[in-house]
Amino acid sequence: MPTLTTDGPIWTLDLGDDENRFSLEWLSTTAALLDEVAGSDQPAALVTTGSGKFFSNGLDLEWLGAHPDQLGSYVDRIHGLFAQVLTLPVPTVAAVNGHAFGGGAMLAMAHDHRVMRSDRGFFCFPEVDIHIPFTEGMSALITAKLTPRAAIDSMTTGRRFGGDDAAETGLVDVATDLDSLLGTAADLVRDRAGKDRTTLGAIKRTMYAQVVEALTRPQG
Repeated sequence: MPTLTTDGPIWTLDLGDDENRFSLEWLSTTAALLDEVAGSDQPAALVTTGSGKFFSNGLDLEWLGAHPDQLGSYVDRIHGLFAQVLTLPVPTVAAVNGHAFGGGAMLAMAHDHRVMRSDRGFFCFPEVDIHIPFTEGMSALITAKLTPRAAIDSMTTGRRFGGDDAAETGLVDVATDLDSLLGTAADLVRDRAGKDRTTLGAIKRTMYAQVVEALTRPQG
């Protein structure tokens, strides 16, 4: 299960040490921890990472296969998580420690910045190969963060990007070795930890208004 720790102004959300798929319990825990970050009154910046070989493998397809009648409400909760991260009123960075596939890669996209391990792990949107089209909200989230070329290269091919390729394409800001991953991520946002939350939150909500509208449109 996800956990939250602090080191001065840096709050680290550890998504877990397994595949970190979006189970209902995982979603609830993560949303509550993000609320804790947003509700704090001290300077803060968020680093999100995993502690195993995965950042996140995204949707819990096994659970979804057993509960197809709950697809709409399940996707609504995932969309809600993306919108929550996208508009969090503190600086955010995803430290992609390993594989980030599908919804896991989208979760990384919802952050202000992304840093990825260079020597291991793939960043991938496999939807075209597993026959699961992007929802309008998911597509809006990804395309809001990427150039048109990067969106085409990643969303229509199912290509698996290593860290250096992901940085070159623009999926992530920086690729680095594992030992430097968390430090590099924290350094990107540390100096902005004291930004006024009301102002920063309003800027993000305005900047991503169309994305949030698409993400909050009920799927059921």
